[in-house]
Amino acid sequence: MSSATQSRTLGRASLILAAFLIAAPAAAQRGAMTVPRNLEQLTDRASDIVRGTVVSARVEKHPELTNLDTVVVTLRLADTLKGDARETFTFRQFIWDVRDRQDAAGYRKGQDLLLLMIAPSRYGLSSPAGLDQGRFRIERDRKGRAMAVNGAGNFRLFDGLDAGTKSGAPLSSRQASLVAKHRKGPVDAAELTAMIRALAGNE
Repeated sequence: MSSATQSRTLGRASLILAAFLIAAPAAAQRGAMTVPRNLEQLTDRASDIVRGTVVSARVEKHPELTNLDTVVVTLRLADTLKGDARETFTFRQFIWDVRDRQDAAGYRKGQDLLLLMIAPSRYGLSSPAGLDQGRFRIERDRKGRAMAVNGAGNFRLFDGLDAGTKSGAPLSSRQASLVAKHRKGPVDAAELTAMIRALAGNE
């Protein structure tokens, strides 16, 4: 291999590495590790919190960093709990795992999702706060109730909230009971939405 070819190869590798490091905070990937965050921390970190139905999810190269794979997701919104999004919400998320490329990082048309999204990076990359901790699937239980569960199974979602929220947001008696008793597993979507709205100051 010539020195010129080696130089070009090294340059491309450096660009990929740099882009990866920039995008890493916005990467919700299989196997990615992150510090457990409770609901208040996730709400604080999110710039947009929306609930809606996925209308499209497509894997494509980043328009500027053309070596990066991304998934572009668009939701038709049913509710905005934080931020200014109306009607639709679109974001671009970095992906690196081959399985995420094959299934659009788990986003599927028709999914009912509640997303706590961090602000996009300078390259337009975003992801749920706390990685999959900030992505809640809404599904019906056997009684027909809408239940919400994140990628961590809601594990430690309410840690520390039994002593009250830092923002001073009041909890209803039902919410206080949920915080005291819940350890993991799905929670009532309406109750979760009400708590997020209160934490975001949008009651």
